[in-house]
Amino acid sequence: MEALNNLFEGFAGAVSPINLLWVVVGAVLGTAVGVLPGLGSAMAVALLLPVTFSLDPIGAFIMFAGVYYGGLFGDSTTGILLNTPGNSSAIATTFEGHRMAKAGRAPQALATSAIGAFTGGMIATTLVVFFAPHLAELASLFGPAEYFALAVFAFVATATVVAESVIKGLAALVIGLALAMVGIDGPSGASRFTLGMPQLFDGVAIVVITVGLLALGEVLFVASRIHRDKGRTTTPFTGRPWLSRSDVRKAWPAWLRGAGFGVPFGVIPVGGSEIPTFMAYGTERRLDRRRKNPMFGKGAIQGVAAPEAAGNATAGSAMGALLALGLPTSATAAIMLAAFQQYGMQPGPLLFERNAELVWTLLASLFIGMVVLLILNLPFAPLWAKLLMIPKHYLYAGISVFCGLGVYATSSSTADLVLLLLIGLLGFMMRRYGLPLAPVLIAVILGPLAETELRRALAVSEGDVGILFDSGIAVTLYVILALAVLFMVVNKIRRRVRQDI
Repeated sequence: MEALNNLFEGFAGAVSPINLLWVVVGAVLGTAVGVLPGLGSAMAVALLLPVTFSLDPIGAFIMFAGVYYGGLFGDSTTGILLNTPGNSSAIATTFEGHRMAKAGRAPQALATSAIGAFTGGMIATTLVVFFAPHLAELASLFGPAEYFALAVFAFVATATVVAESVIKGLAALVIGLALAMVGIDGPSGASRFTLGMPQLFDGVAIVVITVGLLALGEVLFVASRIHRDKGRTTTPFTGRPWLSRSDVRKAWPAWLRGAGFGVPFGVIPVGGSEIPTFMAYGTERRLDRRRKNPMFGKGAIQGVAAPEAAGNATAGSAMGALLALGLPTSATAAIMLAAFQQYGMQPGPLLFERNAELVWTLLASLFIGMVVLLILNLPFAPLWAKLLMIPKHYLYAGISVFCGLGVYATSSSTADLVLLLLIGLLGFMMRRYGLPLAPVLIAVILGPLAETELRRALAVSEGDVGILFDSGIAVTLYVILALAVLFMVVNKIRRRVRQDI
């Protein structure tokens, strides 16, 4: 009851006209920045950090609440429409979302994404209000061995579940790990796979890889097949611009399952929402295979609903970990931590005592921000979708320009533009020969984490590999992974036997 009373007091401070204005401004700006390829919620908070210095702390953090979720809403918009996610957290949504858009169901995909983000965010933020101390305890259970087990789980699960062929999935995983290893090795200071080029010492930026593989690769692939679609220059919409009862019936269990994946991962510092979004996507794909009419690969609404709910649920519980522990579990949360410190405040247990008014007003503004974003995004879903009515040759030329601008804006490096083109060609070749993109992306994102945690574990144990299996959590993850792979192998053998019969 005490938490509920504090939350009501927070709402009393957050619903003043000026604070509501800051929420709306933050939501609009966050969505606008999130829509730009290569940028996202982290970049939006970073860009707007100096703007808020003239505001009082409550006004500044209320605006950040709008930016925080607005960026996440915007991230998936271009991913669905143009196959160019604004941030890595929207990659899993992009796979089925873009297929829905190509099938003429872009408004429904955007509406599914908006409602999923709202559902995941509301569930996570509600849990943060009432159970923040209990959620924070989960993070303290994870050490280097557990993080490494988690990364291995994500690698193998993505390579074997998302891909139609295990061999192709593992090949894509190796490509991603190779890209992740480019640059200077932290502990030794040695350069790896840089070809002696100083421009590669910092590695290949995730923005370059994401935009190159997903966006430019798609452009090149479409261009190579454009002669097959001479008569079709636009993508018409089919069905109503809103979700039908059938759509909602398919999507609502996926929204809940996605939120279930996202909430625990928000308090584990694994770098963001990539793992839960891919796990939610993989789960829905696995469930879809049991249905009479599988839809994955054709534009399954569950493939949009679950990852989007998981991403925003992770963001919501990450805010709880930041406030309760002072533990930033994502890039956006790290920038928020810097914002708190800029105002002379240190997130953690004492924050609730020393700055209770600010904390509860901020939590209340998170609820308000999500409602504002739902109101802003749902009516505009058909309007956003009209981007696909642009003739293909103009649309994809524009995507190519935005790819280059987005990459150059983040680094001001011409070397990144060359890398963008090369990785775009890699994306084209992977599409040409049927290699999945998801394992590459998850390997690039989690590869450095897996390597770092493996080295930490081995350093603590003085080279004893047994430390990787000493933890109950790690062993549980390995056992679940082994059972899942075994189950999948048995199923494939059964299918081949049936086909032979």
